[in-house]
Amino acid sequence: MGNISSHAANNRRRHGAASRRTHPPPPPPVTPQPEIASHQFIYPGAPPHLNPNPNPPMHYPQYHYPGYYPPPPVPMPHHHQQHPHPHMDPRYYPCGPVMNQPTPFVEHQKAVTIRNDVNIKKETLAISPDEENNGFFLVSFTFDATISGSITIFFFAKENEGCILTPTKENHLAPVTIQFQQGLGQKFRQQAGTGINFSTFEESDLLKVGDMDVYPLAVKAEASSNNHDESNETVASGNPNSQITQAVFEKEKGEFRVKVVKQILSVNGMRYELQEIYGIGNSVESGVDDNDQGKECVICLSEPRDTIVHPCRHMCMCSGCATVLRFQTNRCPICRQPIERLLEIKVGTEE
Repeated sequence: MGNISSHAANNRRRHGAASRRTHPPPPPPVTPQPEIASHQFIYPGAPPHLNPNPNPPMHYPQYHYPGYYPPPPVPMPHHHQQHPHPHMDPRYYPCGPVMNQPTPFVEHQKAVTIRNDVNIKKETLAISPDEENNGFFLVSFTFDATISGSITIFFFAKENEGCILTPTKENHLAPVTIQFQQGLGQKFRQQAGTGINFSTFEESDLLKVGDMDVYPLAVKAEASSNNHDESNETVASGNPNSQITQAVFEKEKGEFRVKVVKQILSVNGMRYELQEIYGIGNSVESGVDDNDQGKECVICLSEPRDTIVHPCRHMCMCSGCATVLRFQTNRCPICRQPIERLLEIKVGTEE
């Protein structure tokens, strides 16, 4: 009995140990993936950010594993479905068609001829000592006049509406008016005893334009209205034609000299501000061969210069080249500054 019980107990222990050592069942066999056959619509993969169609159709098998990005099939378009401009096809440019920058447009105008009866040559405006009055200085310059008129010297004057000058220190320096006759290259010099004494004014007031646009020196050359015939519209507005030259004083090596700031022309009641033109001297010189270098257009090198670039005021092109240039660029051929407008001037012609 004791042996039988011991054998049964041993059998239970062996059976329990065998049951604890039981292994899980083997995994089912893995079905191999079918081999991808070559296809005429399957192309090498592309990164996702270059994929024009992020949602490909599902009727083609897609296999995703690291490093592979299947592209969508590209349909073959018919001839009537092709885009007329491939570079503008939205399928290849999802952000929109590539547009070229529009060509800048520059306004091209023709100048209007204005008759100037009196012209003061600003480069000749100067001051000289008054020999009869120690410490005083007189104004002198050269001017051209096609008709007779008058010249008025103002010290510390401002311009009002209608090109009328008003002195601000009339008690110290009264305006001086002198009549002139018709003629070219006339010399003007202020009368003795009517000049300016710089020691009586603050130096800062002499060297700059004051408040309310008060200029230390202003010269007004006015044409006489009696010289115009009845058909002329000069006196229609009640103001005769005139030219105003406004200047400040400069001090160099302890001596004062004149620096012209602005020239204004009043014709038929209209106010014009005169500006320097760079290059016009070569175009209007007389006695110079037309084939000489410096008079021709800088672009075609054959036609004479007749067009001014604003605001740099370079006269460097002919009207033909200017017409083409304004549709291609907005830069001056000389200084490369932006062009606001082109002004055509016929030099040496009268209307």
